[in-house]
Amino acid sequence: MKHDTDRAWIEVSISHLRHNVQQIQKVLPPGCELMAVVKTGAYGHGAAEISVHLNNMGVTAFAVAVIEEGIRLREAGVRGEILVLGYTDVRRAKELCRYDLMQTVIDSDYAEKLNRQGIPVKVHIKIDTGMHRLGIPVEDVSGVRAVFAMEYIRVCGMYTHLCCADSRAAEDISFTQKQTACFYSLTDALAKSGITLPKLHIQSSYGLLNYPELSCDYVRAGIALYGVHSFPGDDTKLKLDLQPVLSLKSRIVLIRFLKKGSSAGYGRAFTASRDSRIAILPAGYGDGYPRSLSCEKGRVNIRGHQVPVIGRICMDQMAVDVTDVPDAAAGDTAVLIGTGEDGPLAPDLADACGSISNELLSRMGARLPVIVKDDEY
Repeated sequence: MKHDTDRAWIEVSISHLRHNVQQIQKVLPPGCELMAVVKTGAYGHGAAEISVHLNNMGVTAFAVAVIEEGIRLREAGVRGEILVLGYTDVRRAKELCRYDLMQTVIDSDYAEKLNRQGIPVKVHIKIDTGMHRLGIPVEDVSGVRAVFAMEYIRVCGMYTHLCCADSRAAEDISFTQKQTACFYSLTDALAKSGITLPKLHIQSSYGLLNYPELSCDYVRAGIALYGVHSFPGDDTKLKLDLQPVLSLKSRIVLIRFLKKGSSAGYGRAFTASRDSRIAILPAGYGDGYPRSLSCEKGRVNIRGHQVPVIGRICMDQMAVDVTDVPDAAAGDTAVLIGTGEDGPLAPDLADACGSISNELLSRMGARLPVIVKDDEY
């Protein structure tokens, strides 16, 4: 047994990642490039590990949430463009320049403050077309033009975010179409005023899956890159053959025997309805496995059997009922999140605890080692 797999670990399949990259690239419009969204540890998959392998596959555009994530990628040797999607204090302009990171302009005032630092910085301008989070309002053409004229700001891109692209409801489709129309009206106005347009991007994963006809320079693929949908059974316009990249695994460290009527765990939340065999796993919500999956809401795969989580999930431990798996023993691998064939899928688990795959995966604990596997080599 390897030391890094003696408790709990994340396992990522590079062959599945490579397959997903190929599937996405097949449907990109001519001249459009995949921008891999690797924020929050590449959605729990390990940002450095994933990004280095993506580099080796020819991917040269990445998106992160915060400057620290971008710096870590550079320190790991990641080449190409790295866009910081979120806020960075303008006093860190030297770091943006030193690590060759592109910063999102979150509004006009931010652009002015960043320019006043007197340090050349590459940026992408965020345009607010209706999400009302970050960005210069799409109606403010003069404000956008002013950013292009700033001495120390080099505009390399411009983008917006579609807030309901995952929905196929008629009203949400209409709203998304209004967002894209507003964005293109702005770019047309800028071009007519003599501004050379930078690279443009609108679509994230669901933007591509539901609006593949949009023509841009990048598609910001996040959850689709990792082979799952946000919700189980999502019906998208474009149906890609995606393969889950991440598995969350642990090991049985102890088998306990409970007599019928005995209780176990915090609050005595489990009472054995029969003589039972209980397996203890050294993983819990501190590793990102939701506590809300306690008391038989969660299922774990052991020796090919789906067994229920019993009692309350703890920060560092959990218990499962292996009474119906008589050969289960200490040292056996338990699959908490799998790829479908070997364990529960992330969308199903996320749905069971009232969340989405994006949150479930990105909350995988930082203490978990990432084991990279590539079955093609």
